[in-house]
Amino acid sequence: MTPEMQNRLRSFREAALAKGIPADDVERWVATGRPCATMMVRGEGPVVGRFGGPLLLPAGTADPLSPFVASVDLAALPADVTDLSLPPDGQLLLFAFPATGYDYECMGSVVYVPAGTAVEERDRFSWNEDDEDEYREMFEDFPQGPMRMTTDVSLPHHYAVEVSKGCVPLPGHPRAEELVDVWESIESGSYPIGKDLQIGGYSDEEAVYTDPLAHAVGWAVKSVEAGRWEGPVSADVEDWVLLADWYCDVRDHESATVHWVIQREDLAARRFDRVFTDVFSNP
Repeated sequence: MTPEMQNRLRSFREAALAKGIPADDVERWVATGRPCATMMVRGEGPVVGRFGGPLLLPAGTADPLSPFVASVDLAALPADVTDLSLPPDGQLLLFAFPATGYDYECMGSVVYVPAGTAVEERDRFSWNEDDEDEYREMFEDFPQGPMRMTTDVSLPHHYAVEVSKGCVPLPGHPRAEELVDVWESIESGSYPIGKDLQIGGYSDEEAVYTDPLAHAVGWAVKSVEAGRWEGPVSADVEDWVLLADWYCDVRDHESATVHWVIQREDLAARRFDRVFTDVFSNP
């Protein structure tokens, strides 16, 4: 991990120990840390992509069914900024409709454009077939401008797992809820103006106690069972990773978080059409 990441974990250790959490519990939690990249429109980090802008797609690529959120320049990402097996170059285009889906809908998509691929500009509103004003107004609130990156480290925001009779603390982490509270206090001090997008790491939501990745995986499995998404998919959360989180803060969806998740084998094979998009929204 980078020195910046180590400093963040050092601050977390000190704060957790000051709360009286045993050192062994703290170190087991620190061991779960994952490198990630945090993107903001504001800030002073290097530019690694763009929120909004023209929609550029290869000829023959179907118009996406969800609004265009951002493009990530993979060549601009340092190789060790995440633990994901991302391509070394090319553009990753993220699409999402930031509302909770019905009947196990997939609420977005990802398009990978390899470096050197010829592209053409498309209508950014092609997804809005009925040209509804409320959707156009929502889209106007999407972030716009260069994405500036901070190398970061991610610890879990969840502290429980669901069992038949409710929830229990994460296995091996009896002080998980206290550790999450400490980590969130560290994060709030680091991002007083809020982060917009995260590549890799752990999923987060406005109200979370179980793993949002697990919910997304369960939603994907049910989507396949309902015939709304193409399989095969694994029901084992360990077979999936978080590709990206978007903390929306757009009109009428201020509390929504978009999770783009992908099976590890699909990521390794560059099958980004196999990304499943789940949305959390707290009305």
